[in-house]
Amino acid sequence: MLKYLPGPVLGCLSLVLYLLNTILLTTPLLLIAIIKFLIPVGILRMYCDRAINWIAGSWIAINNWNIQLTNPAIWDVQGVDALDKKGWYMVVANHQSWMDILVLQKIFHGKIPFLKFFLKKELIWVPFLGLAWWALDFPFMKRYSKSFLKKHPQLKGKDLEITQKACEKFKTMPVSVMNFLEGTRFTPEKHHRQVSPFAHLLKPKAGGIAFVLAAMGDKMQQMLDVTIVYPKGARNFWQFLCGDVKEIRVRVASRPIDSELIGDYFTNKKFRVTFQNYLNQMWQEKDTLIASLMYQHAVSTVPASEAENIESPGVRQKMNPDMLHS
Repeated sequence: MLKYLPGPVLGCLSLVLYLLNTILLTTPLLLIAIIKFLIPVGILRMYCDRAINWIAGSWIAINNWNIQLTNPAIWDVQGVDALDKKGWYMVVANHQSWMDILVLQKIFHGKIPFLKFFLKKELIWVPFLGLAWWALDFPFMKRYSKSFLKKHPQLKGKDLEITQKACEKFKTMPVSVMNFLEGTRFTPEKHHRQVSPFAHLLKPKAGGIAFVLAAMGDKMQQMLDVTIVYPKGARNFWQFLCGDVKEIRVRVASRPIDSELIGDYFTNKKFRVTFQNYLNQMWQEKDTLIASLMYQHAVSTVPASEAENIESPGVRQKMNPDMLHS
């Protein structure tokens, strides 16, 4: 019923529901986090972690209800039926918008353990959510440029130290570690500047995920390769709230984590090349899948009399990149 309200009204209503949910559930979450911080006893910490994760799961469930109530988007999701909420997963995905996080939380809620993201250090200052992410043991990373590290060599490897500490915490209970391999959101400008070999993706960054797999290889059961497509182009969070996103397509591929994916990425050159080639191949398959999903959408939304023109390989190749990132 609410999905048919005017866009700005829908957006304001949805935003209020998100804010109320965040404020109301963040309060008890932070209280439990303070107890965990002040009394770091093993068994007490375990129960605190369970309570915190339950609250976070409830927050996602209410957000999903909000989406169902206010958002008109059609969801086309495949590949999430045979997952285990008591397992350990490495989750990777392409990245186009803040919406991606809501999409991932919605499709995986109740199917795998709570998603843990590696976040930029600046995000700890986001009202309510920053403290909630801290309470949930999300690792906050500080990125340094090569020129800065030359002037401050003592900070080299700091990210790896933070990742190592996070992985030790992640071993205590089932978890899903999330990584946007591109490292940033896709934009045509970034794509051009990077000279990416992929039509719809930036180059994947291998160091972070390689380190996590090396630290948790004995726990991780599968890698979930997530492809997110917005057939009419990615939108920002406010546009999503206003119902401007009409369709979301997601494909999840489960990939085994075998011994070939576990090694010392930073000192073993042979492994580094092998691992980067593996990610490049996975990214090439993802790029092809995105083009295919966009093509299917294009064919399904044109009159039958025009479908033959779209079937032309030349037209098909030309239209996909433009349609996806318009």
